[in-house]
Amino acid sequence: MQRNRRSFLALAGMGALATACGSNTGRQGDPPPSTAYSAGPPPSNAPKVPLQQWYHAYGEEGVQDAVKRYAASYPGAAVTVQWNPGDYDSKIVTALQNSKVPDVFEAQVKIDWVRQKQVVPLDDVIGPVKGDFSPAVLAAQTVEGRVYGIPQATDTQLLFYRKSLLQAAGVQPPQTVDELVDAAAKLTKDGVKGLFAGNDGGVGVLTGPLLWSAGLDYLKNGNREVGFDDPRAATALAKLHTLNANGSLLLGAPADWSDPGAFIDGLTAMQWTGLWNVPKIRQAFDDDFGVLPFPKLDGSGAPSVPVGAYGAMVNAKSAHVVEAKAFVKWLWIDQTQDQLEFATKFGFHVPARQSLIGRADSLKSGPAADAARFVQENSHLVGGPVWTQQANTALSDAVAKIAKEGADPVAQTKTAVEVAKAELKRLFG
Repeated sequence: MQRNRRSFLALAGMGALATACGSNTGRQGDPPPSTAYSAGPPPSNAPKVPLQQWYHAYGEEGVQDAVKRYAASYPGAAVTVQWNPGDYDSKIVTALQNSKVPDVFEAQVKIDWVRQKQVVPLDDVIGPVKGDFSPAVLAAQTVEGRVYGIPQATDTQLLFYRKSLLQAAGVQPPQTVDELVDAAAKLTKDGVKGLFAGNDGGVGVLTGPLLWSAGLDYLKNGNREVGFDDPRAATALAKLHTLNANGSLLLGAPADWSDPGAFIDGLTAMQWTGLWNVPKIRQAFDDDFGVLPFPKLDGSGAPSVPVGAYGAMVNAKSAHVVEAKAFVKWLWIDQTQDQLEFATKFGFHVPARQSLIGRADSLKSGPAADAARFVQENSHLVGGPVWTQQANTALSDAVAKIAKEGADPVAQTKTAVEVAKAELKRLFG
């Protein structure tokens, strides 16, 4: 099984979530920030330290050759790249518990890794350019104010729409959730549905955008409080039931939301899907499509796009922590041209560093430029390192009952809030 970069984003808030680890706060004893990266390569006559770097098996052609090329050109150590098909996330969890390798790997930090002192803080590595990363992208790698991963590239999801179909129906691109509901209904005709957001009716991918549309979030106040303990959460989540009940959502599509097939094949006038599909959609429709963030609920809310980003991390059990940090700095801080290539040459992604977005030719015009702007202005992290699997399951179950069964949104949201509160108490006391 090979995975595209998009698979991380597809799983964000689900399989890539942190799992809590008892009542141990783990607030002391982290590897000290003074474990700094080396100043430069060793003397030319000295043997190079061996480092092993792990990646998951990207599906895009050329990525594996590129990352091997980056590693081979590093002067400070002998870096070997290991490609990992299959269940990469589980493999990383096992390796961090039991092994000195990999020295460097890509992942999104989990709070239990930090509390079990399995990963090295990288604040000294990222410090000079920390402000060059969007807050949402950086939040994916931050636990209790410390950074444990250097973001590599950013993926996002967007609302794609056919310009000609909206124009023929007299529909303007929706700017509020009610306008989206109304547009989906008006566009549902002649065998075409108004909106496709997954075969589960949008439960998996629209929960975060609906919360953000109301100005809410999964967590707030430094991840110490539940972010959707608010009546507006029930109001926003109830909109998903309206979409499911009025017949405007496409269900049972041959491929799910991450694939553009339903949109390209004319089964739906609008689709919530990933930035990675821009090339295929452009090939199918030329300029007859546009992209939008998920709309705001009302004047007190805001539009949004979710972002996901793997980061380069260092195994605390590595025999060469200092050298591993030096390599991470060299590749993901210093080598901006390689970072730009990694994000934009293989597939279709946004550079993690905001200063590189303007240098990406593929993001300078049309819907791609709009998408890059949305990432800079409207991005949110799905869940995050402190949002646990237990909390996520409770929220997902609540949203599914609201959307598919018409269950009371107030009661269902309250149930999810209580589970999330219990998880925070377990983590922080």
